[in-house]
Amino acid sequence: MLDFAEARSRMVDRQIAGRGVRDLNVLRAMGTVPREEFVADNVREYAYHDMPLSIGNGQTISQPYVVALMTELARLQPEDRVLDIGTGSGYAAAILAEIVARVFSIERLASLADLARERLAWLGYDNIEVRTGDGSLGWPEEAPFDAIIAAAGGFEVPGALKQQLVEGGRLVMPVGPQVRAQHLVRLVRRSGDNFDEEDFGGVWFVPLIGAQGWSKDERIGGRTRT
Repeated sequence: MLDFAEARSRMVDRQIAGRGVRDLNVLRAMGTVPREEFVADNVREYAYHDMPLSIGNGQTISQPYVVALMTELARLQPEDRVLDIGTGSGYAAAILAEIVARVFSIERLASLADLARERLAWLGYDNIEVRTGDGSLGWPEEAPFDAIIAAAGGFEVPGALKQQLVEGGRLVMPVGPQVRAQHLVRLVRRSGDNFDEEDFGGVWFVPLIGAQGWSKDERIGGRTRT
């Protein structure tokens, strides 16, 4: 029988630290959260392979390295309040909850949100709130946030999300004009509408669908925005 604790430790050493992630809080979180509890039983043996895995409904749990990288890029602090867009299985929210004070996680699909909420509660995470909604609009009732991380790609960073950052807040998400091709970017809000932007290379995520994201028809058609 697979020793998941050993596999998790090996993942952190080889796939996370071995590929350049240095934030000790991120490494600790990745070594703590049991990824095998966030995947289907028939793929549990692959839980610590550096690959995305299907969680149904056309959605995936991101590969561990990408979760770690995005979390590190967000420059999280223990007192932070973080918005997590695209709850999916709840794995990334759990990673965040190991590092920060509060996590607010939004999932478009009610079935996934319900499962994630139950799973996170069963694992003892009491600093995560999950709701079903349009992630492209953020969570205005709980804004502002110290950091926002989106696990879905938009054709641009939604204006609603920019406005829900504190000054000095960081936003990390995939952005690109094609549904299935993006670049990972980090925005830092300096003041008002003044943002610094950095590009961390090509990635592929499911599309961000919503009022300030892709429409369902664009997602299906694989359209390009200009």
